[in-house]
Amino acid sequence: MVLLITIIVLALVFDYINGFHDAANSIATIVSTKVLSPLQAVLWAAAFNFIAFFIAKYIIGEFGIANTVSKTVFEHFITLPVILAGLLAAISWNLLTWWLSIPSSSSHTLIGGFMGAAIASVWSFDVVHWTNWVSASGKENIGVLTIALFIILAPLIGMLVSIFFTTVVYWTCRRVSHHKANRWFKHLQLVSSGLFSIGHGLNDSQKVMGIVGAALIAATHDVAVSGVMPSWMHMESIKEMADKTELAWVPLACFTVIALGTMSGGWRIIKTMGSRITKVTPLEGVVAETSGALTLYLTEILKIPVSTTHTITGAIMGVGAFKRLSAVRWGITINLLWAWILTIPVSALLAAIFYFIIHAIGI
Repeated sequence: MVLLITIIVLALVFDYINGFHDAANSIATIVSTKVLSPLQAVLWAAAFNFIAFFIAKYIIGEFGIANTVSKTVFEHFITLPVILAGLLAAISWNLLTWWLSIPSSSSHTLIGGFMGAAIASVWSFDVVHWTNWVSASGKENIGVLTIALFIILAPLIGMLVSIFFTTVVYWTCRRVSHHKANRWFKHLQLVSSGLFSIGHGLNDSQKVMGIVGAALIAATHDVAVSGVMPSWMHMESIKEMADKTELAWVPLACFTVIALGTMSGGWRIIKTMGSRITKVTPLEGVVAETSGALTLYLTEILKIPVSTTHTITGAIMGVGAFKRLSAVRWGITINLLWAWILTIPVSALLAAIFYFIIHAIGI
């Protein structure tokens, strides 16, 4: 029980770090264009992170991304030490990239850590659901290769949607004075930032839900011999977990903590996202945030955990490339791409190291 509580606390710590690490995603453009002060912006974004809970529970009616994350590894290989090692690796990599001002993916960090620890526990790659698979109930589940593919696809989709919207907006506003358009889009940035923050909350909070759900199931397996079986042991999905009265705190806690993390800001990464990739105007900020939000909503429907960081970065690159290719600082972008590609393998390696340490000390 102590280990389970420790894991839940660490999962919520990761959720909090995810919030301040990714705060820049939804507020970088709104701060860089001076629509809101940094404090106002983080409060605005945090409010919509929390609103996402009610959208997921009462409008969408499920937590599909949480279910995907919880089933990354075959169920009988999920143990509390594996989850603990994965969380320690994810937290370490997130803090390192935050310190280096690199907007990396918290999502892929968590998944890489989970995978790496599971692989290390049995010295086999067969513990991971690599390809999409169908459960006994007939539901299709997302495999790790599909999730990894979206490291490239998410920013690419964000960029293409952004270029399309920029074209439409510029054509629509071609007869509007620059001053008037600027005033319009400064106000519209409040809407687009809110939309993206909802997508951030929907996407990233559920990943921690998936890990907590996996830990709860692993804990019930540990007590199976003693006959102390909670009523929620045999769960087909995370939605079933969220619907259990005794576990209703799980989604609520995950969405609340990520909102608190967002309120803490992520000032190091805000500079990278808001100005170092390309200079962003209010019009371009609206386009980038709206494009990023639409991409996140699409992946929510597909139940694929993607990086909000990758998505908004691709959208910001799109508005820059629309003006001219040289408007995007491609050198910085290439460095970011390398960080994205390395996130899963590095997190997996860190998790394997943590697992061996945990195993050695007998946890």
